[in-house]
Amino acid sequence: MKRSRPTSVRGLAAQAKPRRGKHHPHTSEWEWREVFEHTPVMYFMIDAVGTVLNVNALGAAQLGYSVTDLIGRSVLTTFLQEDREFVRNRFADCVRTVDRSHTWEVRKVRKNGSVLWVRENARGVRGGDRVLILIACEDITERKQTENALKQNEAYLARAQELSRTGSFGWNAATNEVIWSRETYQIYQFDPTEKPTRERNYQRIHPEDRAFTRKTIELASRSGKDLSFEHRLLMPDGSVKYARVLARASRSASGLEYVGAVMDITAAKEAEQKLRESEQRFRDYVETASDWYWVWESDRDHRLTRMMDHPNAVGLASSSVIGHPRWEFASDIESEPEKWQQHRATLDAHLPFRDFVYRVINRTGASIYVRASGKPIFDASGNFVGYRGVESDISVAYRADQAERDLRKAQLELAHVMRLTTLGELTASIAHEINQPLTAVTTNADACIRWLCREPPELDEARRSVKRIIDDSNRASEVIQRIRALAKKTDIEKVPLDINDLVKEVVALVQRELVSHAVSVRMEEAPALTRTLGDRVQLQQVMINLIMNGIEAMESVVDRSRELVIRSCKDDGGQLIVTVADCGTGISPEVAEHLFDPFFTTKSGGLGMGLSICRSIVEAHGGRISARRNDGVGTTFQVALPVA
Repeated sequence: MKRSRPTSVRGLAAQAKPRRGKHHPHTSEWEWREVFEHTPVMYFMIDAVGTVLNVNALGAAQLGYSVTDLIGRSVLTTFLQEDREFVRNRFADCVRTVDRSHTWEVRKVRKNGSVLWVRENARGVRGGDRVLILIACEDITERKQTENALKQNEAYLARAQELSRTGSFGWNAATNEVIWSRETYQIYQFDPTEKPTRERNYQRIHPEDRAFTRKTIELASRSGKDLSFEHRLLMPDGSVKYARVLARASRSASGLEYVGAVMDITAAKEAEQKLRESEQRFRDYVETASDWYWVWESDRDHRLTRMMDHPNAVGLASSSVIGHPRWEFASDIESEPEKWQQHRATLDAHLPFRDFVYRVINRTGASIYVRASGKPIFDASGNFVGYRGVESDISVAYRADQAERDLRKAQLELAHVMRLTTLGELTASIAHEINQPLTAVTTNADACIRWLCREPPELDEARRSVKRIIDDSNRASEVIQRIRALAKKTDIEKVPLDINDLVKEVVALVQRELVSHAVSVRMEEAPALTRTLGDRVQLQQVMINLIMNGIEAMESVVDRSRELVIRSCKDDGGQLIVTVADCGTGISPEVAEHLFDPFFTTKSGGLGMGLSICRSIVEAHGGRISARRNDGVGTTFQVALPVA
């Protein structure tokens, strides 16, 4: 069954034209209504200002109205508000150009508020003394939706190409016709208004890549194969882009055609280059570093699965350790079982470890020490997959540390011997220091008895005597405790110390030596000094040594008083300073240069270790010791210690 074509406005006007001769006054209106009602198209008849004079039932129904609902009202109410001015202007065109057809597309609004697109064909006709407008409306909503969907898809595609920096193209190999998408123009930086050609494309390709690109395309077009290659583009500003071309070949009536895509892969190429440079830097670091790396996987029971052969991996060739856990080739597993038990527990718990030191035997049978650090590796799901880490041969450093520990131990032994020697030399002073409080104890005890024997007993005086006995006994006890500390061999124990109190304790200990050598002591203390962190016994040993040296330096002085000046202060750098200055014969620059060297001495019976040990003690406390000749007479020793 043939589908009838919609009647045009011109046809409608011809059908409705009044016949000549007699007719009923309403005959013309009836004829118009007959035409309207029997044409399957929405028809309107309006006057010049848009008032609906007639509308067919089909048209009214399409808009959700009855015919009587629309007749007499403005036809503009059936259009979207924003389109009404446009429609009003089109009606004015129809009135100005009677008997001339006008066509436009516009949106109408149904009674329920829904919108439909129509294509309106309108014509102005004369009806007596006025102009009428006949309008035939074709529903094109479905076509418009299809067009809008196509436009939206094209916009999506263009946006996707822009975001991915991927353009599309078509090329007919027979006609050489080329079609580019907007993004392809953007990639090649060509004017979109200019028609693309293969030759223009070749001009944009980097000169070093043109021959390769031309040859690749020609070979593919001759064989009808797909295209896939990369090349560089030289842009107008001198910059370089990297592009990848992919195209599918197909045959059509006009010959071989290619449809494909061109991608801007500059960012990926730059990232790839940076990755290669980073890998090369890492490789250089690994090959020149003193460490070597290792890997083991979780399903191998802590067994190494990979280790880099490295010149520093002495005795640890990868072939000899792959497939074995460390404890199978370590040589200290029996001597240090607790260390290995803790290490295995760390690995079982999948925890990182650092600076784990173990011993192995190399090819020559010598022991080497290896320091290992490792980090657990997990996949994206959080599952443990193994360890990666580094190792290094620390044999030299380990043995140096061991030698340092042995040296430190020897120094502590020697310092202890020197303290004992010093105590032997201070026997008279020590005896005097103890005898003084003991003598006072005896005297106060006798006094206490006398006060008690009186009639009546003098109890208050007796109590004071007993208190003095207690004080003197405590003083004697403190002297003995200090002497025992000096004589005892203990490990270094640093505590906050008041340097002024420490100096006073030492002066009290050597008081007998000062008296027997006619040496007076003048102490110039800075009040409220910040404390230092140190070992009391060792620092006392330093001060005893310096005071005894000062006493000996003034032994030959007969023409002036023998005075030893001990000062304490804080310098500009915040360090605590203690100086011991004598008025002896002084030292020469040559002697000062070697004064703290081991076994250097100016005494006929000296060992030359006293000042050397003093320097070791002070430096172990983070300080420094020095000596200088005074401007007048004598020598000044200075000890600088950090604050606590």
